Amino acid sequence: MIQNAFVSLGAWAWIILGVVLIGVELVAPGAFFLWLGLAAIATGLLDAALGLSWQAASLVFAVLCVTAVILGRTVTRSRMQPEPQAEMLNQRGQSLVGRVFTLETPIKDGEGRIRVDDSSWRVTGADRFAGAKVRVVRVEGSTLVVDDP
Repeated sequence: MIQNAFVSLGAWAWIILGVVLIGVELVAPGAFFLWLGLAAIATGLLDAALGLSWQAASLVFAVLCVTAVILGRTVTRSRMQPEPQAEMLNQRGQSLVGRVFTLETPIKDGEGRIRVDDSSWRVTGADRFAGAKVRVVRVEGSTLVVDDP
């Protein structure tokens, strides 16, 4: 019954299936049904141009689905690569390791403070006077460990 209705529609059946699959992508996003929908629309266009049998059209659809999904994954994966700064998101202290800063307050008894942009960070290290240059060598919790630059 369904097969007869699908065959009687011809190329339009593939185009309708493609539109439905793209519509499913709107409901269940993930960039998967989009590629299947585009493969179905391409199959419908090929069927209209070449007058394929339903078996040949099904085979073309299967090949186009695999091709479209692989091609789509490579296109979206290259855009989804994290930027180098995004890797340190929520780990700001780690991004400060290796940088040199000026002490805001002197390091007395192993503790002091540095200014980083608009924030002040607690630092530990050897005693130094205010205004001395220090290099961040590691992070321990929310405290920066500093040494000579």
